[in-house]
Amino acid sequence: MSDRDSNYAGVYDRSVGFGERPALLMVDFAQAYFDPECPLYGGDGCANALSAGLELRRAARAAGVPVILTRVSYHPTGVDGGRFFEKAAPLEAFLPGRSTAEFADGLTPETDEVIVTKQYPSAFFGTSLAPMLTSMGCDSVLLTGLTTSGCVRASCVDAMSHGFRTLVVAEACGDRHSAPHEANLFDMNAKYADVVSLPETLAYLQRHACQTVKIVS
Repeated sequence: MSDRDSNYAGVYDRSVGFGERPALLMVDFAQAYFDPECPLYGGDGCANALSAGLELRRAARAAGVPVILTRVSYHPTGVDGGRFFEKAAPLEAFLPGRSTAEFADGLTPETDEVIVTKQYPSAFFGTSLAPMLTSMGCDSVLLTGLTTSGCVRASCVDAMSHGFRTLVVAEACGDRHSAPHEANLFDMNAKYADVVSLPETLAYLQRHACQTVKIVS
């Protein structure tokens, strides 16, 4: 056992488990992370996350679980991005008219999917996401997106802070480098959420679909 693991064992290893009424949250799967000419390009780490995210989306829709997509969009001056836009130069990729601000290939929003537009890292900050989830009766969030060390982590902390069971699907989150990806998965699992695998989440959604059918019938 590594020093890091032994330091956390018995301290930060509690699980909160899946909820009963989940929503799938897909954070910032934007073209910016898939365009080699864009400073935000994430290579295989982001491509693999999108593939897993799309698989989860299909399973969630089949199970009757609501799907929520986030996108980043700024005023042409970036003024609504405040200090975040001032600090992070690559956010210019999300200015109006930039192809990099569009959803990634394969993620065309369906008419029954809600799109949350944001200007800051967390999908919850300055948006109506938390009250919307509450009004929908959701008790948990299946969290996916880009990037693990940025907007996924920020959304994870806020989802937990708003009282939702938060499940971060490891394979459906991506970053430009494996080190921040793995470090942030480790830390989110320690303090804020359960980091779960794609197979166990797909199995959970399949069970959820069966339970839904049983209740309806």
